[in-house]
Amino acid sequence: MQRKNSAGRIIFFSIALSMGYAVLRYHIFGPVPWKDLSFFILNKGVALGAFVLLTFNFSFGPLKNLGVRLPEGYLNARKALGMTGFLLVLIHALISFMLFNPSVYAQFFLPDGTLTALAGLSMLGGVLSFVVLWGYNLSFQTFLREDQAFIKFITSRNFLLTAMLFSLLHLFFMGYKGWMVPETWHGGLPPISLVAFVFFLVGYLINLLGRK
Repeated sequence: MQRKNSAGRIIFFSIALSMGYAVLRYHIFGPVPWKDLSFFILNKGVALGAFVLLTFNFSFGPLKNLGVRLPEGYLNARKALGMTGFLLVLIHALISFMLFNPSVYAQFFLPDGTLTALAGLSMLGGVLSFVVLWGYNLSFQTFLREDQAFIKFITSRNFLLTAMLFSLLHLFFMGYKGWMVPETWHGGLPPISLVAFVFFLVGYLINLLGRK
């Protein structure tokens, strides 16, 4: 009997809503020209979608431990959600690397072209979270599943909480200055970094309380 799996539906709606929010905030209500949709805005939607999917992947199990009844299809979707989330993180990292220069992210650079301290902290958090997430993704690889010590460590509570903490630090140092001035929010919509931070923070707290 085939197991129920809601991965396709969750992935589709997570990415569609993330991209829709990015378009609404930056194109419809914001000043970003439509020519930037295919790369700059795509990167924002991809980043938000990655955080949403990874939050679901990390949190469905702990929610069940906390007594929340989840559909079987959601629990069976965790592997696909985690792998898709990591793929989106990889895409986001590659696009960000190509875009990262003073003409696009002027707020992260000093007049002499070097990074600000906050930008450096954000990049450090991003690199560390990527490395930890990459290690977590390795636990899904068939050729490593027989290494029980590795699997136990990579899926441990402390390891996953560390990965989530690095991601939260990346988001915080990346955008917290813009979070403090709601009057500058396009259409009254919070920045994507803030939306991702709050969503991921809720997931972090769920894991802190419910992950064994």
